[in-house]
Amino acid sequence: MFRFYAVPAWHLLEDKQAKAEATTTEVELRPTEGVPEVMEAALAQVEYRDAWAADRARELLATSDPAIYARSPNDLPALLRTADQLQARSRVVAGERATVWRCSCGTRFAVPVTLVKPLNVKCEKCGKTADLGPGLKPDPAQVTTEVFSVNATRRSVSEFFREAMARGWPVLVTKA
Repeated sequence: MFRFYAVPAWHLLEDKQAKAEATTTEVELRPTEGVPEVMEAALAQVEYRDAWAADRARELLATSDPAIYARSPNDLPALLRTADQLQARSRVVAGERATVWRCSCGTRFAVPVTLVKPLNVKCEKCGKTADLGPGLKPDPAQVTTEVFSVNATRRSVSEFFREAMARGWPVLVTKA
């Protein structure tokens, strides 16, 4: 397990004199939804510099803790591509919003929200006609909390990467 954070570049200086001169009230930047247990799942199937993002974090942590994950300006394009991948992965996993209805026999019908209009569908199981439409009460959606928290972490880490690069702050990774 690991977590990300960003600090101003002068916080990484070895020179204590320079650190003392660089007085600032800015605190470190962290993802808002960055739960360490969910971070690996959030970075699954997301690349950073021709490697999996989670694998790169583990590789860096094997050498030092904390380790610099990305530094502006050289890593800016790669980290922004990773942020884009996180957003896209979040949308793909969440899927298209759909409204679900149940026939009297229990068969479920899912219709994308964009296509919801009054519609009659013959149930393949019992042969009855199921009325689907925006005025009728749909079946409550079943959203798993795990998928929700992973997607929230993906969006939060994506925004965090963008904000850190916009500020020019290096992104560090540390063991959680």
